[in-house]
Amino acid sequence: MSLSRENALNIAQVLTESLPYIQRFTGKTIVVKFGGNAMTDAELHDSFARDIVLMKLVGMNPVVVHGGGPQIGSLLERLNIKTEFVNGMRVTDAKTMDVVEMVLGGSVNKEIVASINRNGGKAIGVTGKDGQFIRAKKMTIDRYSPELGAPEIIDIGHVGQVKSIDTEVLQVILGSNFIPVIAPIGVDAQGATYNINADLVAGKIAEVMQAEKLMLLTNVSGLLDREGNILTGLSTSQVDELIADGTIYGGMLPKIQCALDAVKGGVNSAHIIDGRVPHATMLEIFTDQGIGTLITNRPNR
Repeated sequence: MSLSRENALNIAQVLTESLPYIQRFTGKTIVVKFGGNAMTDAELHDSFARDIVLMKLVGMNPVVVHGGGPQIGSLLERLNIKTEFVNGMRVTDAKTMDVVEMVLGGSVNKEIVASINRNGGKAIGVTGKDGQFIRAKKMTIDRYSPELGAPEIIDIGHVGQVKSIDTEVLQVILGSNFIPVIAPIGVDAQGATYNINADLVAGKIAEVMQAEKLMLLTNVSGLLDREGNILTGLSTSQVDELIADGTIYGGMLPKIQCALDAVKGGVNSAHIIDGRVPHATMLEIFTDQGIGTLITNRPNR
């Protein structure tokens, strides 16, 4: 990798302070979902890129999965394409899917790749359609209809779930010393394209790769209890209890469920971290206290 003198000095300082942690994660796969403010704030975007470069430099295997909801919404608005949401999911007709693919597989993906490369890394951008490595199936939503007095199934268009992940593409990229940057677009057996939630894609990739860590960057400090304190060092059974008693609800529930499923599927730990904090990924990996919410089946470090 080609590094500027300034970047090299910064990395050298971090390495000196972080030597106890490097050996622990050398050769391990770490899946990072990049989203929220960190994607739209230039300074945070650059600090994230430098963290990913550092991870690769010291022998880890970072895999980046990104979202792009705000960018998709902005382009749809400029094109005067109406957006509708059902249970938080964007209804995605053919025109909307064209925009989603243009934004996620094009502008957003290439911007992240360029940022990593600009900071001394070697990144390559892919979507789940490349090599058909993300196989999708259509998602439908079941909800109660007051008008019908019964449940109804709602078709939300080209919105998918992960059916399977073919790891061959990722293994080739990682084996070539590149950093994969993945847009969460999948394809079904008939070749139809689907927009998939980036958290779900990151969680499934972490599971099939048996990753050391799954890190989900978000716009909150972590999972909070009823008094507003950050909860961390949670076992999967504790998370199940928090879901059952209503502590975890609303928009945080799908993210936590994704992290929970990954850990139950063999990922050593999952982390909900605040992407608004500069170098959040580095703080999580290279400090004793970590940052945000940790979910694991093993004792907290």
